[in-house]
Amino acid sequence: MRVAVISDTHGNLAALEATLEHLSGEYVDQVVVAGDLVNGAADSVACWRLIRSLGYPVVRGNHERYVFDLGTPNEEPEWGSELFGPVRWAAARFSPEELDEMRVLPLRHSMPDYPELLIVHASPHADNQNVLAHTPSSELEPMFAGSEATLIVRGHNHIGNSRTVVERQLVTAGSVGMPLGGTVDAQFLLLERRAGRWRFEHRAVPYDVGATLRRFSETGYLAEAGPMARLLLREIVTGSHQMVPFLRFWRRVSPDESLPLTDAIDRFLNAY
Repeated sequence: MRVAVISDTHGNLAALEATLEHLSGEYVDQVVVAGDLVNGAADSVACWRLIRSLGYPVVRGNHERYVFDLGTPNEEPEWGSELFGPVRWAAARFSPEELDEMRVLPLRHSMPDYPELLIVHASPHADNQNVLAHTPSSELEPMFAGSEATLIVRGHNHIGNSRTVVERQLVTAGSVGMPLGGTVDAQFLLLERRAGRWRFEHRAVPYDVGATLRRFSETGYLAEAGPMARLLLREIVTGSHQMVPFLRFWRRVSPDESLPLTDAIDRFLNAY
């Protein structure tokens, strides 16, 4: 049994297409999408429609939730700010029917023949919990409590790694569309079950990064989605964290956020 887990495409169609083309030669039995197909680069709708056309199982990521909850009573107050301009730009391009499809996505995917394997976006209970190299085991235990699975594959944090917590192996797949570990190549996880045991391998696939960058301008995304789109572009160009470091920088130089977001991003990007 061979299973490919792809996660965190974030609207990067060129990266997704390169990954799927690579997988066509891997003879996998199942491809599972571990969330966050949308919001980041400019082609959220195309990524969503491509995956849905292939019939692959999809679990819900936090960015699907941002998109389908926008403009509903579940919308959080800060989503109306400039910080969520990219979410609003992406959400406006989906049909009501597609948003309804996202609303019913499950938080987890399992296979009846392989109950020891569970695929989630962040954790079995939430779509936004972090598993980092330095996260204490005491914090991880309740995140994954209640599951019988001994191998849990997840996305969300964009950097491939593996942790063992209370006899469970937690494997983060890496990101197809926005890898943040210093490489710009699309990343996915390949699982293979042999002799009753699962083995896994993190894979990276080169793709046409320039094509993705051009889509930021061709679609009007960079001009219309607000200043945060510049940071998303920078993450794709560098394969490194920009959003979280920027938010920490902004709070440090302007604790009351009186410095306008555009000016703060200018200062942040010019600080390198």
